[in-house]
Formats: sequence, structure tokens, C-alpha cells
Amino acid sequence: MTGEARRPPLMLRAKLRRALGGQAGWSGFALQVVLVVALAWIGHEIIDNARDNLATQKIASGFGFLWSTAGFGVSQTLIPYSESDTYLRVLLVGLTNTLAVSIVGIIFATIIGFMVGLGRLSSNWLLSRIAGAYVELIRNLPLLFQILFWYLAVLAALPQPRQSINLFDSVFLSNRGFGMPKPIGTEALAPFAIAIGIALLLVVALRAISQRVLFATGRQIVIWPMVLAALIGLPVLTVFIFGKPWTLDYPVLRGFNFSGGMRMVPEFAALAIALSTYSAAFIAEIVRAGVQSVHKGQPEAGASLGLSRGDVLRLIVVPQAMRVILPPLTNQYLNLTKNSSLAVAIGYPDLVSVFAGTTLSQTGQAIEIVAITMAIYLAISLITSALMSVYGWRMSRSMGT
Repeated sequence: MTGEARRPPLMLRAKLRRALGGQAGWSGFALQVVLVVALAWIGHEIIDNARDNLATQKIASGFGFLWSTAGFGVSQTLIPYSESDTYLRVLLVGLTNTLAVSIVGIIFATIIGFMVGLGRLSSNWLLSRIAGAYVELIRNLPLLFQILFWYLAVLAALPQPRQSINLFDSVFLSNRGFGMPKPIGTEALAPFAIAIGIALLLVVALRAISQRVLFATGRQIVIWPMVLAALIGLPVLTVFIFGKPWTLDYPVLRGFNFSGGMRMVPEFAALAIALSTYSAAFIAEIVRAGVQSVHKGQPEAGASLGLSRGDVLRLIVVPQAMRVILPPLTNQYLNLTKNSSLAVAIGYPDLVSVFAGTTLSQTGQAIEIVAITMAIYLAISLITSALMSVYGWRMSRSMGT
């Protein structure tokens, strides 16, 4: 006998069977073939039916319509737009409006959600009951109802432009929207922006140094005076050297409405408020569950080290709770972005309203427009998920888990 170990047989047939049919074997492979054939047949029927319908209605297919003139106006645009622009420009206008209300909604929903979630866990009886009542009331009402409530019952009740609420002759609140000063950049804007960028880098560096010293020696460095000096001192210094970075264009009442300045239409405000408050109710419950998932010995250990309740919450409880909070929090961000399509109910010109609504009705290019809209929402969701995954990875890495 030789000392060589026996090699197992290749068993190519068994490996091929597991690769193609999985645990079910050849019967599973046969079922997969049948499923692929059925899906191919359904897809062929859908495409053939769509082609016949387009030919019957004499509608040309393709994406050439994107370069045709739109010919309709949009009430709010974050980028330059006129009626002589193309449908592609309409797509960009709707996309920027959707992103704007989604980003604003996510920011405020996160702030309100964390405050309400922590409020529910407060030892203050009144505060915890108010937070609980907010969650129970908001999350049990339909989102569309809340959007209509803010738009029709709250914002529409504001006075006419001539009787608008005047705040320091700068901000005007009326049923036509919120008028506020519009900053217009000067030549000093570039050095001012560079100074802010340098100040932010200094803040990040100071925070990293303080954390390194804290973990290495246990000694906490007070950095807030240096942070304030960097964030305020550097920009102020550029103002003294180069002058004002911008001038302000104030809104002025002319006729029946305001002109000049920057205007936020009431549709945007109603949608942003409704999305923020509605999603915040769910985020509050996610935060509460995440905080309660942290073992009670952790805050007790922090308190035994002499940390204040705020430091225990900020340094010990919340970082550990974020591992539980992040996955459902990502789902809430995705839901908020998709729920922004309800803006069509109050006429806010988001992606669905101006592109999948007005553009589709004018061109009849239903397949192309629906496909583009689906692709955009899918891309937004995937990018949001990727960013939250990167944030979760960085947090886990910083905690050494």
C-alpha cells in the first residue's frame, strides 16, 4: 500500500444535478425550464399586445419625444425652465422637485422621529404620554388625508397676499406660499465657501483627534471652543477681507402677488410637513425599539463611570441602538420617497405629476414614460439603500464589531 490519500470521485453528474436543480434535483430543473418558458410566453404576449395597441392608436414608439417641445408651464422649478423647453427638461424638473421634497422630508422626519422616540422613553410622565399620543394619532391616519389636511385646512386658511403675515419685512406668509429673501452670490462667495470647507475639515480632524485620545487614555478633550472658532472665525475673516459673499433679493408685493425673492409654494410645504410628521411616527417606534434593545447594564456602566445622562445616551446607548435602527430606518426613507408621488393630489409638480401625468397625456408614450419613471424610482431606492449600508458599515467598523 502506498501512503497517498484516496481522491474522491468527481461525480460530475451529481454536481450538475445540484447546480441545475438544487435540492430538488432533476425535477426541480424541469420545473425551472417550464417556468422560464411560461415567463417568455407571457412577455412575448405583453410586447405583442402593446405593439398592436400602439399601431392601432398610431403612436410612435421610442424615446424621441424627449426632445420635443413641452409647451406647458410648471408652478415650481428648482432649475431654469420655460414652456419652450423639451420634455427631457420636464423630466429633470420633476426629478429635482421629487428629490427636494424627499430630502427635506427625510431630514425633518429623522429629527422629529428621534425626539419623539426618546420622548416616549422619558421618565417624565407628561412628555412620554404626549409622545405616545402623537405616534398613535399620526400613524393611524391615512397619509393622503394628512396631506389634504395640511394643504386645505391649514395652509389654505392663511390670509391673502395683501394681508400676509409679515416677519421683519423679509418673510411673508400667505395662501400663495412663503416668500423669503433670495441670496445672490458676489465675487466674495468663492473664498467664503473655501473658508467654510477648511473649517469643516478642521472640525473633522479635531473630532478624530479627540476620539483617539479618549480611546487611548480615557481623557476627554474639550474641543467645542476650537470648533466654534473655526466655524465662525474663518468665514468672518473672509468677510472682512473680501466683503459680503452675497446680497439679498427681497420679495415685494406687486399687484395680487409677490415678485422677487424666493418663494415656496404651499403645495411643497403641505407635502413636506405631511411626509415628515407621518414618517416620524414610524421612526419614533423604530428608535424606541432600538434603544430598548440595548442591555440595561450598558447605561448603568456608563453612569458608574460618572457620565451624565446625555453622555450615556450619546456615547453608549444610541451607537449600539443604531445597529437595530438602521435597517427599518432605511425602509422608512424609501417609503417616504415613494409616498412623495401622492403630491399629484394637491398639484405639486413632482416626477409623477409633470412627467408620468401631463407629459404622458400629451404624448401618449405610456410604455416609455412608465419605464423611465420606474427606473428613476428604482435608482433612487437603490442609492438610498447603498448610502445607508455604507453608513452602517462605517458605524460597525468604528465600534469594532
